[in-house]
Amino acid sequence: MKASLLRHRPAREIGITTRSVSGVVPSMGRYESSLERDLMEILRFDYNVELFQPQPLTLSYRNKEGCSREYTPDGLIHFHSKSIEAPVLYEVKYRADFRKEWKLHIPKYRAAKALCMDRGWRFEVFTEKEIRTPYLENVKFLWSYRDRAVSSEMKKRVLQILWDLDEADPNFLLCALCRNADNRARMIPVVWYLIATGAIGCDLDVPLTMASPIWAREDC
Repeated sequence: MKASLLRHRPAREIGITTRSVSGVVPSMGRYESSLERDLMEILRFDYNVELFQPQPLTLSYRNKEGCSREYTPDGLIHFHSKSIEAPVLYEVKYRADFRKEWKLHIPKYRAAKALCMDRGWRFEVFTEKEIRTPYLENVKFLWSYRDRAVSSEMKKRVLQILWDLDEADPNFLLCALCRNADNRARMIPVVWYLIATGAIGCDLDVPLTMASPIWAREDC
C-alpha cells in the first residue's frame, strides 16, 4: 500500500464494541462499521480522490471445495488524472477477524486480484493498522475548519508571511502575524483552514500541534 493513500503508523487499537455501527458519510455513502466510516473520512479529505464507489461490483469465484460463490468488495477508489495512483478495489477488515478467517478469504481475494490485474487496478485489504493512525486524527480535527470562510486578502497575508519565514510552526507564524494575543487567537482558525485546504503544508502523519513544522504550498 502506498503512503499517499493511507498512512501506516497505528494510533490505537479499537474494541469489538464499535464494530456494529452503521450510518452515512456525506458525499461518500453508507458504512457498516466504524472502521469503514473512518476510511471514508480519510478518502473524502484527500484531494487526489476523484470518485469513491461503495460495493462497486460482485464477482464470482470458487471456494476451496470447488463450490461457486460471489464476493462484493467494500469499495473502489478512483483518483484524479494528475495522480499516479491506479484505482484501488478494497476490503475493510479488523485485524483479529482477518487473522482468524484468512484461509476462508484466500479464494475470493485471489479472484479480486485477478480482476484488478485485468483492469489495471490494485486490490488492498485495509485494517485498523492502516486506517486508525495520527493522520485520521488530524483529518477529524481539520474537517471543522475546511469550509470556513476566509477572505482572499487574509489568505494572501498569511501565506506571504509564511513564504518570508520559509518554514515555521503555527505558534511562530501567529507571533509574526500579530503582536496582540487576542488577535493571534482569532487567527488560529485561519491557519488550520489553510492547512486543511492544502495551502499550507505540514506532515499529517504525526499529531498536529502548535509546534508542528509548516510551510507555504500555494503562491500568495
